[in-house]
Amino acid sequence: MNKISAAITAVGAYVPDFVLSNQVLETMVDTNDEWITSRTGIKERRMLKEEGQGTSFMAIKAAQNLIEKAGIDPKDIDLVIMATATPDMPVASTGVYVATQIGAVNAFAYDLHAACSSFLYGISTASAYIESGRYKKVLLIGADKMSSIIDYTDRATCIIFGDGAGAVLFEPNTEGLGFQDEFLRSDGIGREFLKIDAGGSILPASEETVKNKQHYVFQDGKTVFKYAVSGMADVSEKIMERNNLSKDDVNWLVAHQANKRIIDATANRMGLDEEKVLINIQKYGNTTSATLPLLLSDFESQLKKGDNIIFAAFGGGFTWGAVYLKWAYNKQ
Repeated sequence: MNKISAAITAVGAYVPDFVLSNQVLETMVDTNDEWITSRTGIKERRMLKEEGQGTSFMAIKAAQNLIEKAGIDPKDIDLVIMATATPDMPVASTGVYVATQIGAVNAFAYDLHAACSSFLYGISTASAYIESGRYKKVLLIGADKMSSIIDYTDRATCIIFGDGAGAVLFEPNTEGLGFQDEFLRSDGIGREFLKIDAGGSILPASEETVKNKQHYVFQDGKTVFKYAVSGMADVSEKIMERNNLSKDDVNWLVAHQANKRIIDATANRMGLDEEKVLINIQKYGNTTSATLPLLLSDFESQLKKGDNIIFAAFGGGFTWGAVYLKWAYNKQ
C-alpha cells in the first residue's frame, strides 16, 4: 500500500469590497504613499466595513467559494480548522460557527491561533489528520478582520494590516504529492514586541483599558522586522537543505505577506529569482492568517502538478516556520 500524504486539492478566497488605499491613509495619519510603498510594498488593503460582520463572515465566504469551485458536498468534510488571530468572540469557537453555516454538519471544528503563523501551523495540523488515515477531507481556513484591532491614528500599524480570508481543502494522496516536510519554531521572547495588552486574563477589559487604547495591536516594528527577516530566511534555507533542494528545484516561494523587504530577504537567502516569489502584498497588505491561502488563490492557475512549494511565515509570540509541499493538481 502506498504511503498516504496530505495534498491540497482545492482553494477558495474572499476579500471585502472596500479598498483602503495609501492615498486615503494620507488623509488619516501623518504618512504618504511613497513612504508606505518603499518600506512595506503595500499600495492598498481591504476592510470589512459592514456593521455586525466579523471574521466568520469572510471565512464562510472563502469556504463557500472553495466548495462551489471544487463541486464538493460540505457534508463530506470531516474537520474544519479555523486559523485566526481575530475570532468573532472569546470562548465560542469561530470555526464551529463557520462549519455549521457552510453545511459541514458532519465535521468537528476548532480555532487555531499562532498569530501570523496560524495558517502555516494549520497546514501541519491538517496534514497530520489526513496522514493518520482517519479523515479524508480537512478544510483549513485562514481569516482575519485586522481592522477590528487596529488603531487608525497609529501610523506604525494602520498602514500594514488588511482584512481577508482564504481556504484550502486537504485530501489523501498516494502519488507522493502534497505535504513533504516542515520546520516549525517558536520563542516566547516575542511576547512583548507584538501584542494586544488588554482583553485577556491578565488585563481584562475595563473602562480604563478602553480609554488607554490597550485593545489595539502594539508593534515594536524594528525588533519584529529584525527577528522576522532572520527567522523566515533561516527556516526556509533549513528546509531546503534538509530535503536536498537546490534553488532550481524550488518552483515557488509562498511567503507570509507582512513586508516586501522580509519576503525579498527570504528569497535572497534561498537563492530564488524574483519570478519564483508569489507576491500580492501590494493589493491586500498583511491579512495575518489569510496571506498564504490568498496567494494560492490569486496564483492558482500558475501552480502545476508536481511543483515544489516552500511556505514560510513569521508571527507574534514569536511563531515562525517553513513547510515543503508538492502541488497536487492543475487548475482546469
